[in-house]
Amino acid sequence: MASNDTPTSSARLSRAEVPPADYWQRWSVENAPPAEAVRAHIAAAPASPAAAPDQDPAAAETPYRVLIVEDDRSQALFAQSVLHGAGMQAIVQMEAEGVQQAIAEHRPDLILMDLHMPGLDGMRLTALIRQNPHQQLLPIVFLTGDPDPERQFEVLDSGADDFLTKPIRPRHLVAAVANRIRRSRQQSQGAAAGPALNNPETGLPTRHNLMLQLDAALAAAEPGGLMFIEIASALSLRERYGYAAFERLMMQAGRRLAEAGRPHLLARLNDNSFLLLARGMDEDAADALARSVRQALSAHPFLVREEESLHLRCAIGHAHLSQGFEDAGVALEAVERAALQARLVTDGVAAYQGSTDAAAQEHLALLEGQIELAYQPIVAVAGSDTAQYQVLLRLRRNDGTLLSAGQVIPAAEAAGRIADLDQQVLDHALGLLHRYQHAVPPMRLFVSQSLRTLAREAFADWLLKAIADRQIAGSALVIDVRLADALVHAVTLQQFCEKLMPAGVQFCLSQFEPGDEANALMTQLPLGFVRMAGRFAGSHGSQKLRDELRGAIDAAHRAGLQIIGQQIEDPQAAAAMWMSGIDFIQGNVVQSVGSELDFDFQNTVL
Repeated sequence: MASNDTPTSSARLSRAEVPPADYWQRWSVENAPPAEAVRAHIAAAPASPAAAPDQDPAAAETPYRVLIVEDDRSQALFAQSVLHGAGMQAIVQMEAEGVQQAIAEHRPDLILMDLHMPGLDGMRLTALIRQNPHQQLLPIVFLTGDPDPERQFEVLDSGADDFLTKPIRPRHLVAAVANRIRRSRQQSQGAAAGPALNNPETGLPTRHNLMLQLDAALAAAEPGGLMFIEIASALSLRERYGYAAFERLMMQAGRRLAEAGRPHLLARLNDNSFLLLARGMDEDAADALARSVRQALSAHPFLVREEESLHLRCAIGHAHLSQGFEDAGVALEAVERAALQARLVTDGVAAYQGSTDAAAQEHLALLEGQIELAYQPIVAVAGSDTAQYQVLLRLRRNDGTLLSAGQVIPAAEAAGRIADLDQQVLDHALGLLHRYQHAVPPMRLFVSQSLRTLAREAFADWLLKAIADRQIAGSALVIDVRLADALVHAVTLQQFCEKLMPAGVQFCLSQFEPGDEANALMTQLPLGFVRMAGRFAGSHGSQKLRDELRGAIDAAHRAGLQIIGQQIEDPQAAAAMWMSGIDFIQGNVVQSVGSELDFDFQNTVL
């Protein structure tokens, strides 16, 4: 990365620039239409997304309706007169208690919200409005005289769409309100007319659309190529320039990549990665296209802010569609692995090679044997009425050798057997929960799963059916996911969580290391637990580590999560964890890993 200026301390990330809780919905598929509807559109036009429908003229002629929530009469009348003068219908509500009734009666296109109100302030009121499923997309814009940038972050985090500062010029107020309502109505009209195959803000295909097209291409055995494009230094860029500037930069990068890849489809996968699908392309041209796309991205600088620009670099992993991928998830995993290899080579491009027959046989041979699960108790420091265990994978080979999860999982991933292995482990755990469903105290099991497994659409359906068939309480199961996986596959994980949450299943982020992106995940994913990385077990010997641990625990508790300290081997380590505010202890100081579920939770005192 090259830049004209050297960053100063003032350019560091401020709290006001941290992404709001739903930030990835700008480019993910959370509001995507059902897969069947998208498939119908793809079948009609396989290689090109449908054009956005035109807005209904009748809807465009309807006056914009604005609900002004403001307890200061003079301020409310000022805003009302300005909006009336622009031809809008503006209704004033001066008491927070009457806002929900006003929404039901007037069906506003937008709420203009005051921040400081007696009783229920604007942020709490916004949070209450967002709890109503029918009001989650209702635009809410704050108009306040509070200039504090941290307050602006809190406002956006509460669910607001924008933040305007008083005093405001009438033309600015009208433009800000009208633009929000216009875009909201256009999106509503588009949703009513049919499924949106493109992101309304970027014009790029949605991730959902591209993955369905990839599945269609694989099912039809079409030739072509797939490319995983990872923008380099994403975390440092976001730390330096802040979330808003980083998002603008990624949108510019997406447009440039899409132009370089035309006529092929490009979608944004997550914070700093894109996926390009070249259906029908001569597969011998895949490597040349990847290099051309990479060159196009880095050839010209991007303007980040006034008089400051930078060049972006990327790593690209690519594969041929004819390499025998079972489905879109498997193909995505392959090009992502190739991109990891691309980071290590000077030209930044790597092709997916696949496993050789000899290597595949070697990995499969390692997996021959009998799965033997082990268990370790997770004990609440303040006492609990639940028996909690982490389920640990072991594999007994035919020669009697016992392999750990650290040996088995990489072999399963390399052999393409990780989903089978994960399903076997989870099925065993569900069997245990069924057997002990009437036990006292009730049991809860933490079961580690790979994101590659959770990304498979059929897996969530299988798990929901297995829970229902065994009549298990979903809250007895905690799916444990590694932080490193979650950072790369955040959107996939959120989608899986949302499918399982109605059944009561909980989620844990393990091997947690504090950091901007990791801390953001704690608030953006529907988690119940966080398991700290093993190095924090040594916090009793390091003040710096204790401070880092305490900060992570405080952040997690503010997000409503419970914290597990693992690999706790002695009383000193347990005491340090307890003093830092940890919720659960796991390690040999409690009990070592064993093959029985016989720990006495009710009579244990830490």
